[in-house]
Amino acid sequence: MFDSVVSKLRGIAPAVEFWSLRVVDECYEGLTVRQNIVEPILSHRDVGVMVSVIDQGGLGYAATSDLSSAGIQSAFSRARHWASRVRDCSLIEAINLPRLQLEGCYRTSVGRRWSDVSLKDKITLLQEASRRLKADERIVDWQSSMSIRQSEVLLVNSAGGHIEQTFCYVNAGLSATATNGTDTQRRSHGGRDSIRQGGMEQFHAMGFPDEAERVAEEALTLLHARNCPSGTLDVLLLPDQMMLQVHESIGHPLELDRILGDERNYAGTSFVTPEMFGSYRYGSEVLNVTFDPGRLGQAASYGYDDDGTPAHPCYIIRNGILERPLGGASSQARSGLAGVANSRASGWNRPPIDRMANLNLEAGADTLQDLVSSVEHGIMMDTNRSWSIDDSRNKFQFGCEYGRLIEGGELKSVVKNPNYRGISETFWRNLTRVGDKCTFRVMGTENCGKGEPNQAIHVGHASPACVFRDVDVFGGA
Repeated sequence: MFDSVVSKLRGIAPAVEFWSLRVVDECYEGLTVRQNIVEPILSHRDVGVMVSVIDQGGLGYAATSDLSSAGIQSAFSRARHWASRVRDCSLIEAINLPRLQLEGCYRTSVGRRWSDVSLKDKITLLQEASRRLKADERIVDWQSSMSIRQSEVLLVNSAGGHIEQTFCYVNAGLSATATNGTDTQRRSHGGRDSIRQGGMEQFHAMGFPDEAERVAEEALTLLHARNCPSGTLDVLLLPDQMMLQVHESIGHPLELDRILGDERNYAGTSFVTPEMFGSYRYGSEVLNVTFDPGRLGQAASYGYDDDGTPAHPCYIIRNGILERPLGGASSQARSGLAGVANSRASGWNRPPIDRMANLNLEAGADTLQDLVSSVEHGIMMDTNRSWSIDDSRNKFQFGCEYGRLIEGGELKSVVKNPNYRGISETFWRNLTRVGDKCTFRVMGTENCGKGEPNQAIHVGHASPACVFRDVDVFGGA
């Protein structure tokens, strides 16, 4: 299909200062067994093209699912129309945007293909996990799921750029909801936080389906646990929760288009300003956060972003100091700040905007036992279940599924409904301990929303367990 599209361009490419074309061909299959019953299989294919042009100083774009010569030519015509409409009111001089002449490719490393395992065998695996989740009559809802999304992307432009990338994303989830008539508790593993790149081998790496018994057992334990205490306590956050903490209070506030005001009418602004980069103490000296689009198996690994910018790892925060924003080529041109290759689109009918990709909190030197031993009086929390953060991505409040008291450097009884809140600056500066590689987990989410029109996109996060001092902790119903 890509060869066909490229051949059509020879006769219909517009006579403009610059044009680009991005084709996306995406297939999805999702399988779920809920309460031991196989649900309808979800399957779809989505194919389309986005074109953009720079014409007489204006920048415009258009999209179409019609990949015929007439369809692509019509899209170019619409893009030229919009370029003329916005020529005199653009935020930046389109003529100054990069025009990459790169040729390259990227392909997800797949050990065992999804198609190598029969549908019957995959459903059998899900049914077995479902049976293991139903460990007790008090478990009233339970499900196991797995899915694959395969995406092929072609980006070509009038400067000679030609980039092909092939991605394979897999996801798996386990959940169990238990009730005793007066209380209901849910425990989960994976789900929206377990997306990875790769093949069937990644399901084992994610702990699927072997974690089913633990998920069920902890859901039942929570029914008889006492409520989380309230007060100013130390908190040990496990990677399942650290992922969301990084996502909401580091990732989103550092997206450069948000800092420049693009999201204020929809998802808000940021407490971060352009002047902070290079000097602002975002957190303690043990806070090190990287943009790493090359980490094997992580959800948002790629060779090039959707503008064609080559992707390279770099520090975003080093030893607690804020170094650079998450901004692609367009935002870099507007702000004059050095960014990263993170201009990304959720599909063929959306333009690339600044998005988190693989945003990781790097491992430290402490074992999990070291982290626990460092806490005199506190709570260990695992797996997010609720989140709230203000429109400048500063003040936040998060709830978790599972907690355990820590007293005198030892893990004690399980507590339910653990919650905590804070302000980004104070919270990250109170980071005192960072777990080692044995506590480090690669995770991700596939439904981060942003932009008008909305774009739900996959994001990769990896983090060790971490200890924070003097956190406002409270229980909840």
